[in-house]
Amino acid sequence: MDLIILPFLLVIIASIFQGSFGVGMKYMSPLKWESWWLVHVTVAMVLFPLLWTFISVSNVSPIIIDVFSDPVAKHAAYIAILFGFLWGIGGIMFGVSVPYIGLSLTMGIVMGIAGTLGALIPLLQNENATSLPQFPYVILGLAITIIGVVITAKAGIDRDKLQGNSSLSGGNILKGIGIAVVCGILSSLLAVGHTNVNDDVTIIADNYGINGRNASLIAWLIVFIGAYAMNASYSLVLIFKNKSWSNFSISGSKKAYMWSIIAGLCWFAALGLYGQGAALMNGASDNNLGNIVGWPMLLGLSLIVSNIWAYNAGEWKDAKKPFNLLLIGLAVLIIASIVLGYSNSLN
Repeated sequence: MDLIILPFLLVIIASIFQGSFGVGMKYMSPLKWESWWLVHVTVAMVLFPLLWTFISVSNVSPIIIDVFSDPVAKHAAYIAILFGFLWGIGGIMFGVSVPYIGLSLTMGIVMGIAGTLGALIPLLQNENATSLPQFPYVILGLAITIIGVVITAKAGIDRDKLQGNSSLSGGNILKGIGIAVVCGILSSLLAVGHTNVNDDVTIIADNYGINGRNASLIAWLIVFIGAYAMNASYSLVLIFKNKSWSNFSISGSKKAYMWSIIAGLCWFAALGLYGQGAALMNGASDNNLGNIVGWPMLLGLSLIVSNIWAYNAGEWKDAKKPFNLLLIGLAVLIIASIVLGYSNSLN
């Protein structure tokens, strides 16, 4: 029973961190975005992942060396690094899309596509994927997830219109939607890259007596080579362009630094726990679908958590009808998670 419950409990906890890390972005001032973001990604993609991995795994360096020495694993690792880099570009495009179509619609498009493709691409890479007993339930769970995200996005759009904050005007709507679609596709590659390289890392780590749960942490380190390179480079470009090196020592920035670090800790806590939960799901199933099932669950449940924060911040004040629609969307996301969870119990 613990083998069934624990993996989903880890993904649920991961979704709480995933849905919460964005709270810290409200406390950037007086730091500029590029200064705050460089600190954030350094904590989220370098310091915390390395610390957690080296505490949990005793043979990190030999395992990574073996990964890049094995022809098959090396290929998967380079692809994972590339996908991490492309995911970083997707994150930048998210910010570009918001001014055109608003946060709610951008979030809906990106979450829907990233959650679906992040699960569907690795699923279809399985031999005889369509003949697996889990296949129809995974597809159903993904379809329900998309419906939930669409309803949630619609609620956000209705709220923005009611509060006079809508960005849906002018001739740039299609441009914004196009950017958000590309962003969603690129954002899915974080999961695809991790899922693909994780299989090879797990096999190699097993030779050192390391379980799949902790091997997933090493897989993240490989993906983050590309992800951090992209995010840090973009931040540094902005720092040089805006000549904002002095911003790091600006007075009154202690709170901004604190929230940057907290956000970084929450961000990788989400991915680290998701990876460990997915590995345990693999142990509870004969078809190693943990990452495929866990990824859309993580994103769907995190959308619930982020809206709880938004509600507490008063973002849904005086928007009763859109809020009721939001509740329906969140209920649909919960149903989707139940269906996906059930799919992993099938053998």
